[in-house]
Amino acid sequence: MNEMKQEIENRIAIYALISRLMLVEVDEALLEQIESDEDLFSFFPNYQSWEKRETLSNKVLIEQYYNVDFTNLFLMHLVPYESFYTRDDQMIESGGDNPVLALYNELDFRVELEKARVVSADHIGVELEFMYMLCTALKKALEAEDAEGICELLQVQRAFMKEHLLEWAPMFLINVKRESRTPLYHDGSELALEFLLSDFEYVTSKLHEYCQTEAVEN
Repeated sequence: MNEMKQEIENRIAIYALISRLMLVEVDEALLEQIESDEDLFSFFPNYQSWEKRETLSNKVLIEQYYNVDFTNLFLMHLVPYESFYTRDDQMIESGGDNPVLALYNELDFRVELEKARVVSADHIGVELEFMYMLCTALKKALEAEDAEGICELLQVQRAFMKEHLLEWAPMFLINVKRESRTPLYHDGSELALEFLLSDFEYVTSKLHEYCQTEAVEN
């Protein structure tokens, strides 16, 4: 269980990072957080070696490079919403019919669209934040030795990834990586893509290990 607790803490840290990276523009605090954590920093090899980091301050990099890249990727040229990728008409479902809203509401996950500056609850950053919330809940269930709660949360996580995130996020993240103009978003999108795929396998393996195997057959 101690090993699983550490694994959950690692998952929480990565989901927190990638959701924040894709939800709003970076600030100096986030960059300092990445650079001061050896484990997180290792996920950004191109960012580490970017020569502009040696000659320009984070403030200048944010204003002249990162904010421009974020706007291009998440507000202008790419569409970071699940419904755009999964609906036949490629319309963003911003109303109550969005299928992720029912799941959010069921688990008391509230999305303040205006505060988050998104037009729909199926934004990539919000869906990643939902996974962060589920991992935090899983950690609490583990600490409480709630075996039923652990299995239920693992099942919810796997279902959400299978039915939502993995249905569209890989394609979006590949586009982000290809269109990015800074190493920060290039590395960040690659991290998110590789982590989502590996995390799905991790959750599936833990369901087999701790819960009834029929829970993961579908």
